[in-house]
Amino acid sequence: MTTTEDRAGEASAPAATTPSPNGVKPPPTGAEYLETLRDGRVFYFEGEQVDDVTTHPAFTTTAHSVARMYDALHDPAKQDKLTFVTERGTRSHKFYKMATSSEDLFESRDAIAEWARMSYGSLSRGPDYKAGLVAALAADADFYGDFAGNVRKWYEKTTDDVMFVNLSLLNPSSDRTRSIADQRDTYMHVVKERDDGIVVRGARMISTGAAFSQVTYVSQYVPAAGLGVDDKDFALGFFVPFDAPGVKLIGRYSYEYMAKKIGTPFDYPLSSRFDESDYSVILDDVFIPWENVTVYRNPEVVNGLFPRGFAQRFIFHACTRTAVKLDFLCGLLLKVTEMNKVSAFRGVQAQIGEVLGMRHNLWALATAMAAEPNPAVGGGPYVHPNVHYALQWRNIYGDMFSRIRTIFHNVMAGGFIQIPSSAKDFKNPATRHWLDKYWNGAEISAEQRVKLIRLVWDEFATEFGGRAEVHERNFSGSYEGNRVETFHTGEAVGSNAYFRSMVDQCMSEYDLDGWTDPAWPAWKQIGEA
Repeated sequence: MTTTEDRAGEASAPAATTPSPNGVKPPPTGAEYLETLRDGRVFYFEGEQVDDVTTHPAFTTTAHSVARMYDALHDPAKQDKLTFVTERGTRSHKFYKMATSSEDLFESRDAIAEWARMSYGSLSRGPDYKAGLVAALAADADFYGDFAGNVRKWYEKTTDDVMFVNLSLLNPSSDRTRSIADQRDTYMHVVKERDDGIVVRGARMISTGAAFSQVTYVSQYVPAAGLGVDDKDFALGFFVPFDAPGVKLIGRYSYEYMAKKIGTPFDYPLSSRFDESDYSVILDDVFIPWENVTVYRNPEVVNGLFPRGFAQRFIFHACTRTAVKLDFLCGLLLKVTEMNKVSAFRGVQAQIGEVLGMRHNLWALATAMAAEPNPAVGGGPYVHPNVHYALQWRNIYGDMFSRIRTIFHNVMAGGFIQIPSSAKDFKNPATRHWLDKYWNGAEISAEQRVKLIRLVWDEFATEFGGRAEVHERNFSGSYEGNRVETFHTGEAVGSNAYFRSMVDQCMSEYDLDGWTDPAWPAWKQIGEA
């Protein structure tokens, strides 16, 4: 095996943007970001290889939605809220920064929210999502031993170039009754070690946003049990660009493509521009140079990925993004109930109040995560969002989203499906006449009423909406697993022991004969002489 010095090379990344006159290197523009996706990656859709995701009709609009986020980094009205200047003289998104204080976390929260508003909370895994990963790795770089230098270099690269990093952690849903080591034919593992790197083979189950990412970080996430001593060939962590030979992407249908085939943005306002894609990554004997490796045949280090800060940071992003999404859903609910003046009814107001309360709950959790941070596990000046509040978001948000969907169904009733087939019905004089007469709201035109209902329909009832519910319920972990991790985290950090101690304290204050603490007067039974 090569030495640490041999491994710590320059990691591949997009070319640097020309420095500005004041000496600060600006972040990529939207056009520069799009150019990085034209890398020759092997990407399949409907049985054919996609030559360019930035122009293919199944992906181009969403790609440009992401490009808008990069352009916002240059907007004078948003730049101070979105960006900071690194010690290396580069301008980057604030969540890429390793936080050292609550103030840093609050600024990160506001930057996350600013980008999330550009998709109304629909793009769950934009470029800043995996900044949670890379900054967590770098804040704890020494934990990665011989590969600490690689971790730091990748942090600088991704931060300086505001890279869109993907994440591939989960094994395919094959046979959960068999061990990882017994499924070598499916799960990602090392097949060869070379002087200049390693060769890996296997598949990753879901990499949301892979179509629009520049590189993916591959490792293992095995809830509760973790990797064992027999799983060393699977205990890996590395960055791999999507254009690396042997990397292949295969995934689900494009909702953007479907919207273009059967409708217009009027009919599909969300799915036509915010379909972030869910792709599986196939590693067909892919060569990974040592400088891109962060973990090699080390179960202990792989098992430490989540509990050593990454979980807290990615949940902080998710909580903030979903809080923005609930801002949008609250607005939708208010408008659809006002559309036919049902918001005057007490029962409807109660349901609106329930959704507003959920929204307030998420913003409170995001605020609490920033206000009461935890020190980074590896020591040093860094802090991470509060772990307990982070885990609580994982426990409640999936049920919240499903409940909100049900409330929309309840208050809209049959009006939810009183929509014409497409925008073309409004362009046909033969049908427009009837739509204008019978599809109008209490105080809005038929066109505006249908436009609003189509927006709600796309949020909850299209394939895009169905996928959103599955994604919102599961993208941060399984329903049961999230709660199990809350228990184990309480055991690990000592909070469960504190809760037990309160009960012990209470029970120590009395016994069979009365109070044991003189703070209370001696016990005297009623009726005693």
